Amino acid sequence: MKKAIFALLLSFAIAPGAQALAQGCSVCTKTASELDAKSARGLNGGIVYLATLPLIAIGSIGFIWWRRTRSLES
Repeated sequence: MKKAIFALLLSFAIAPGAQALAQGCSVCTKTASELDAKSARGLNGGIVYLATLPLIAIGSIGFIWWRRTRSLES
């Protein structure tokens, strides 16, 4: 029951942030539509490059959490 309540509260906490950050998507879309193919590929590559470090950090934390949780259950 505690896990369900925590998940519900977490989803409510994250939801407003998604709307506030979604405005950047329209800016990138408008910018990319005005670029030629080579520049658009460069923009996409830059976005992937900037997203790599946070995704690795979140994935690492999740993996460590999963391993510790699994080892405690055994």
